[in-house]
Amino acid sequence: MSRRSLGALTFFVMLSGCMSDLGEQVSRFRGSESVAPMRGGAQKAVVKPSDASKIINALQLRPSVVITGTPYAQVSDAVIASDARVAEAELRVAELRAQAAAKNWLPRIGPRISLNSLGDFVAELVVNQVLFDNGRRQAERDLAKADVERAAVQLVEDGNRRVHDALSLYITAEENRDLANHLGRAYEDMARFEWVMQQRVNGGVSDMSDLNILQQKLATIRARAGEAQEATASAMAELNAMAVRPLTELRGIGALRDTSAGEPLGVLRARAEREQALAEARIARASNLPGLGANASVDRTGTVGGALEVTTDNLFGLGTLAEFKAIEATKETADRKVIEARENAGRQVASQQSRLAAYTRQAQEARGLTTAARDNWTLFQRQFEGGQRQVMDVVGTYETYARALETEIALKYKAARAELELARLRGGLAEGGAL
Repeated sequence: MSRRSLGALTFFVMLSGCMSDLGEQVSRFRGSESVAPMRGGAQKAVVKPSDASKIINALQLRPSVVITGTPYAQVSDAVIASDARVAEAELRVAELRAQAAAKNWLPRIGPRISLNSLGDFVAELVVNQVLFDNGRRQAERDLAKADVERAAVQLVEDGNRRVHDALSLYITAEENRDLANHLGRAYEDMARFEWVMQQRVNGGVSDMSDLNILQQKLATIRARAGEAQEATASAMAELNAMAVRPLTELRGIGALRDTSAGEPLGVLRARAEREQALAEARIARASNLPGLGANASVDRTGTVGGALEVTTDNLFGLGTLAEFKAIEATKETADRKVIEARENAGRQVASQQSRLAAYTRQAQEARGLTTAARDNWTLFQRQFEGGQRQVMDVVGTYETYARALETEIALKYKAARAELELARLRGGLAEGGAL
């Protein structure tokens, strides 16, 4: 009997005395883990700073551009608190798999039962230890680690997308609320013009044509105000369905910090996928190369056996060399995908920055035009009161002012949406540490 076989037998003898208590020991070990509880009885995925990779560390330190205490922050907190966190559960699964892969270098133990030529069952306990595997076990650990990184990026992406969707609904509600308020004031002003015209018609000064026009304008304003109120109610109903508490009384939009949240999430995702591809390539390469393993077994009679064996997952064929070349090309492909993701992210951010600057400038110009239109309407109103203008002249200038104010409102919220979209592209709507 070789020394290797004797050592294996000794190990098995010691192991056999502990098998009955193994389940209890494992349960006690698991019970001693300090893991934060998660909604629904699950456990929250927690990555220790000392174990964190560069990608996960970048995600944990990722700041949010949402300013604390603003309406945006209240919306963000409410929808994050009510999130089902499917990505968080997937991260926890990936982390557990990485913990399992971290022990893949240890011997594997299991029974082997076979039927011999005489019809008797032969039962053995077998230990298998890999001595040389061309880096396969290390690649498996790297793949599990990359899976954790990819799941962590997905978690932050989901949080970023959820906050963006919620804030988009909130901006829609605020825009239609402002529009409804403006149309309500316009209806009151137009109703006064309609009353004046009604008196003029009753006095025989004006005919019914001008009165009919004003009544049609009133009906149009009333219908548009109703549409805006319905749009506000619809957006708020959807937002409240996402939030942990009602947000109906919330008002104002505020602003976002003009700062970068770090590398875009699309680039971090590409980097994590690169690590996955490289690990899978190393596993595929090791599968085509011979390895060395040691086996030891003991049967019911105490007979010990042991051997060294050369192992390989795949046999060599005519296409093996080409497969090796394809595996080597994986690294270049993965690197190019990261470069492409960085370029696409840069283009999208630059385009959105230009769009935000344009809407901001247009909104400022619209405010100036609104002021000029209001001054002109005020002038016509005084001239009408002095008998120098007709009612329809004042109505025309008022409509010009009302349209200018509507344009200002629309551009204000276009700029807010552009700012929100820029924050989404940068991945700065959800704080990494809070997720």
